[in-house]
Amino acid sequence: MSLPAAWIDKIFTKLTLAYGRDFLGRWEGIDLNAVKSDWAHELAGFERFPEGIAHALTHLDPAKPPTVFQFRDLARKSPRAEDKQLPAPAASPAVVAEQLKRLAPMLKRLEPRADKAWAHTILSRVRAGEKLNPTTVRFAREAVGDKQLLEAQ
Repeated sequence: MSLPAAWIDKIFTKLTLAYGRDFLGRWEGIDLNAVKSDWAHELAGFERFPEGIAHALTHLDPAKPPTVFQFRDLARKSPRAEDKQLPAPAASPAVVAEQLKRLAPMLKRLEPRADKAWAHTILSRVRAGEKLNPTTVRFAREAVGDKQLLEAQ
């Protein structure tokens, strides 16, 4: 849907006051209603976002008047207002305690352990002659702190 004609008239009034003949002179010899109709078409959708039009009008290039495409691009660059949100519901202490109790075993598995059996297993496989990814071997050597093996690399 095209921008309402009243909005286009206000935009043209503002741009005419700001730029004078430089703005209106662009369409000399062309029906001004056709020009306004084109602007209304190109600015379609901004009736739902009037902040964009206001942004474009306050961020005009002082040196020269905008074309409809430049004006539309300025309007599109307007920052969007954040949607209002409801406050988060308060959790009851009983529910929080129950959920933490359920998560405790999972969190325990994520805790760092001193278990380096994985590294010893990898190094045993290397000593047995198995070819493994050099990065994997390096990490295993670093994990067990095998400085002699690290220096040999």
